[in-house]
Amino acid sequence: MEASAKLKYARLSPQKTRLVVDMVRGKGVQEALNILKFSPQKPADIVAKLVRSAVANAEQKGVGDLDRLYVKSITVDQGPVLKRFMPRAQGRATRIRKPTSHIFVILDEK
Repeated sequence: MEASAKLKYARLSPQKTRLVVDMVRGKGVQEALNILKFSPQKPADIVAKLVRSAVANAEQKGVGDLDRLYVKSITVDQGPVLKRFMPRAQGRATRIRKPTSHIFVILDEK
C-alpha cells in the first residue's frame, strides 16, 4: 500500500530542488532522511520534512511495517514564477524571477 505527500508552491528553484531529490530517490526512508539531514542545500530541509509527512501519512493509513518503507517516487515540477522588479541606475528596472516548485513524494513497502 502506498502513502504520499505533496508540497505545492514551495519558494525553491525546481532545478536546485531536483539535485537534492535525485539523491534520495529509491532509498529507504531512514537512509533518505540521513542523507537529507547532512546535505547543506536549502531544499534538503524542506524535502526531509515532506518525507517525514509521508511517513506520518503511511502510519495513519495503517501501512504494514514502517521500517520497510522506501521512496518509490519523488518528483519536482515547476510552479508559477513570481515576477518582481528592482530599481537600477538611470531610472531603469531589472526583472527578478522568484521560482516556485511543486514536490510530490510516494512511499511504498519493499
